[in-house]
This record gives sequence, C-alpha cells and structure tokens, in this order.
Amino acid sequence: MTERELRQHRCCFTGHRPEKLEQPEPVVVEALKKEICTAIADGFQTFISGMARGVDLWAAVEVLTLRDEGAVIRLICASPYRGFENRWSRDWQEKYRWVVARADLVRFICPSYSRGCFQRRNEWMIDHSARVIAVYSGGYGGTRNTVEYARGHGVPVKIL
Repeated sequence: MTERELRQHRCCFTGHRPEKLEQPEPVVVEALKKEICTAIADGFQTFISGMARGVDLWAAVEVLTLRDEGAVIRLICASPYRGFENRWSRDWQEKYRWVVARADLVRFICPSYSRGCFQRRNEWMIDHSARVIAVYSGGYGGTRNTVEYARGHGVPVKIL
C-alpha cells in the first residue's frame, strides 16, 4: 500500500492537558471511546497519539484497551522527542511508558527538544491522518493550532 492509501485508514488525536479541560476525566474518556468506536466502524484501523498528558494518553489507552478486546486496530505513538515525559509526575510517566511499551510503532519526531518540536509533531500527525478527533474548547494553544492546521489541509476534525 502507498502512504496515501495507508493515510486513509489513520486517525489522530489532539486535545487539552487535564488542567485545561472543562469536563472531568471520566466524561472525556467516555466521549473518546465512543468516537474511537465510530472511527473503527468507519474503517479506521490505525490511531496516532501525540503522547501528551491528558487527551492524547487517555485516547491511546482506549485504543489499546479496544485492541485487547479484539478490535483489529493499531496504535502509533508520535512523541515530540525522547525524554518528553521526564519532567512529569510519576503517575503520568508510568502511563506514558506503559503506552509506549504496548504501541505498534513509536516515532520520535524531533531528535531533541526545540522551540518548534510540538508543532512539528502535530503537523506530522495531521500529515499522516485522514481524520482528527479533538477535545477542544476553543482557546489558544497547541490544540487550536492543530485543529487549524488540519482544517487548512482538508483533514476532517471531529470536535468533542
């Protein structure tokens, strides 16, 4: 299959960190699970997580859970750089490393931290996806930039 054909079966996630969300974690996770199941029913087989705290990791865990339950799906971790998680709390680091260990593919988008590494990660995800699932409240930041980049490149965005 060509990259263009593969892309048609890939979906990525974007969303806020936990402290910026307007809904509690269980509500967000349930909405993500429902939308992931819709994407699977629509023919999406590979999901890309940007691996940030909050929406990205929660979505990755849901993909892995559905895969464990028998869904024929894959997870790609698109981490901005090696060591991205090193300054997080122990709980978030453990969740990140658990997801990475179980993923089908892990891509480190940049060789190390740089000012634009997060935007490059976000663009890489969009450039390799045919749908975006976004948990987005309309505020400024990386999620907004990702949604705008997707829309500007003709990639449909489902906002939760």
